[in-house]
Amino acid sequence: MPRRTATMLASTLMLIALLCAGVFIPVPYSEMSPGPTVNTLGDHDGEPVLQIAGRKTYATSGHLNMTTVRVTSADYRMNLVEAVYGWLAHDNKVVPHETLYPDGKTEEQSTQENAEEFSQSQESAKVAALKELDVPVKSWVIVSTVVKDSPAEGRLHAGDVIKAVDGTAVKEPADVAKLVTKHKPGQNVRFTIVPAKEQTAAEKEKRTPTKTQDVTITTTTSDDTGEKRAIVGISAGTDHTFPFTIDIKLADVGGPSAGLMFALGIYDKLTPGSLTGGKFVAGTGTIDDEGKVGPIGGIEMKTVGARAKGAQYFLTPADNCAAAAKDTPEGLTLIKVDTIDDALGALKDLRSGDTAGLPKCGE
Repeated sequence: MPRRTATMLASTLMLIALLCAGVFIPVPYSEMSPGPTVNTLGDHDGEPVLQIAGRKTYATSGHLNMTTVRVTSADYRMNLVEAVYGWLAHDNKVVPHETLYPDGKTEEQSTQENAEEFSQSQESAKVAALKELDVPVKSWVIVSTVVKDSPAEGRLHAGDVIKAVDGTAVKEPADVAKLVTKHKPGQNVRFTIVPAKEQTAAEKEKRTPTKTQDVTITTTTSDDTGEKRAIVGISAGTDHTFPFTIDIKLADVGGPSAGLMFALGIYDKLTPGSLTGGKFVAGTGTIDDEGKVGPIGGIEMKTVGARAKGAQYFLTPADNCAAAAKDTPEGLTLIKVDTIDDALGALKDLRSGDTAGLPKCGE
């Protein structure tokens, strides 16, 4: 066989071997890509995304689209060829697997966590919108979760209302940790609670719960890094009672990043006139009860998805602005927001047509 032919044959076989290796050898990466966007003012799967009963609502127009990101599943094993393709693709992003699924988190665990965050974001969106409208909302501190095999397991339950710790009234979730960590591990701490069942019954009967009980728990030592502290094995959260019904109907979506857009959609439906002036506005961002907007992941994917859907403007959390501005889709204006007030102010400028003063990312 001529040397030239032999060299070409060897090179071809080596290339085939490399391609086969690239296809069959898994790499520790996952992929993110633009997901669906949904107009919070419109319908999804045949029913309104926002459903309000017991309060006058108003007609809306335009779009206030929440945005999403698709990710590969926790058990999906990407090969080298797919990783390289993802790195080269403009609209996709390849990230270390542990970025999306830290500490070996399973698909089921990730889905559950995303569902919980999505539910909490809906509650905070309702509170933030109603506070903007000066509509009173009743709030109280609850046991959000109980850690398995912790001292609190079987003593406290998710949904229990925490009225006091060691006789000191609790007003915010953070108060619980502060009061517990005043103890040394091994000491007792006394919780005054309204049991979850009593709280639920009182809400249904529209009365103030009267049944309280004291629960004494022996603290243990935290197992996280840093200075050791006393814990009982719970996380505290906030629950609310709203003066009318607000339902958010959106299946197969998780995580907290739709909070801002839900809050704006609720505000729009409860106020006369169009918040967008008929324009196509999309956006993202977590929101807390006070209307503070927080950063999210996958901002580049969300701007691409929003523009592909037709968005002209994108409400962008201030802390995401730098990343979003690096590769802004043509025809999309990124508006920097830090609070729901910022977003409402920007939408007012859009309605009036005075866009010169908009707080744009990258400026």
